[in-house]
Amino acid sequence: MKIAALILAAGQGTRMKSETPKVLHTVGGQPMLLRAVRTAEQSGAERLIVVVGHQAEAVTEALGGRAETVLQAQQLGTGHAVRQATDRLRGACDLVLVTYADMPLLRPETLQRLIEAQRAAPESSLAMLTVRLPDPRGFGRILRAADGSIAAIVEEAECTPEQRAISELNAGVYAFEAAWLWEALPRLQPKSKGEYYLTDLIEIAVQDGRRVIGIEASDPDEVIGVNTRVHLAEAEAILRRRLNQQHMLNGVTLIDPATVYIEEDVQIGADTIIYPNVQLRGQTRIGANCVIDSNTIIVDSEIGDRCHIKASVIEGATLESHVEIGPFAHLRQGAHLCEGVHLGNFGEVKNARLGRGTRMGHFSYIGDAEIGEDVNIGAGTITANYDGVRKHKTIIGDHAFIGSDSILIAPVTIEAEARTAAGAVVTRDVPRDHIAVGVPARMRRLKPPASENERIGDASTAYKTE
Repeated sequence: MKIAALILAAGQGTRMKSETPKVLHTVGGQPMLLRAVRTAEQSGAERLIVVVGHQAEAVTEALGGRAETVLQAQQLGTGHAVRQATDRLRGACDLVLVTYADMPLLRPETLQRLIEAQRAAPESSLAMLTVRLPDPRGFGRILRAADGSIAAIVEEAECTPEQRAISELNAGVYAFEAAWLWEALPRLQPKSKGEYYLTDLIEIAVQDGRRVIGIEASDPDEVIGVNTRVHLAEAEAILRRRLNQQHMLNGVTLIDPATVYIEEDVQIGADTIIYPNVQLRGQTRIGANCVIDSNTIIVDSEIGDRCHIKASVIEGATLESHVEIGPFAHLRQGAHLCEGVHLGNFGEVKNARLGRGTRMGHFSYIGDAEIGEDVNIGAGTITANYDGVRKHKTIIGDHAFIGSDSILIAPVTIEAEARTAAGAVVTRDVPRDHIAVGVPARMRRLKPPASENERIGDASTAYKTE
């Protein structure tokens, strides 16, 4: 059976009071439209078509080629929207799934239940999703026949007092037998405002002697439609609660789940502890046994095992295992901290690799650099990587020692085991066994240490100048 998904996204969404199309507002860091597309993909649909209308160009661009589009130039109701796909889908599929781009909490498993119900009932024209809510939110009421099938949908404005008391509601999500759908759509009649509604297809199916199956949603939150900023916040809170609960069930400790924001594609290893007011966004992966302290923001980054991050911002960076940073550090795009690196408070790294066991002091900036292993970078060190036109690279070899407040004017190389004195302004390469001293820095040869103990002792006296 070939399945096509039709996602309705043409409405204006005037109640959002926004210049941005409603379906491009985000929930969990992702536009609602793309959430609907991914849900349809995961449900098993082989072909995806989005019905666009209001700001069609912006909505189509946001899809990025993940689905086809058809234009509903005039928004004349849901039935009219589905008719726009007739030429694309007639004869091309066996089942048509109809969903909405403003239902960001709908699960693929729910759509799969709907599809399976329609598959299993050849006498049925459609299966539809229903829900029971204490607040009907204006949804139509479901009337059941004696055999349990759906006999009719009564819109709230047309309900009798007895019908208003019905708690089962129409969620507006359908799985249609394709051949019947294309035959039935032209039979829809316009309402008083000239609009055509999919809900009228239930009456047509019953008149045809076809069965209409109702599948009740197991989680009422799934069918929340977003029409206002209030609804948007409700959906955001529900999704955050859902995701955080899953992480905790997978072995992650969230000290205060209500204040932790984790987007859907984030992965976290077991026994990691996350404190309040943390944001984990984008394609972020965090290893096991980490500690993420309060007020940390991590975006599109890889964090290894047993790292400790204190109140810092990490964007597009990689941390290997046993790395400790912060508080108030900032790792920017391309930062790579190898195993065992320590980065002090108010340190910043951009497009630079810090080798295994390197220690970087507080109030330092390292940009466009390659730092070797076991390097000591003193507090206040700066790589001056930008000359006003181009970026230049700084290279620091293994076991080098960079004194506090050194300024390294790139391009420059500090060779392995070389040093800079505190406050040095380094404008040329520093050879091995030399120290750069002064402003601008002059090179002095260093004598080897008297003993191995001296080599690993006090860094300020380990080498003596000639």
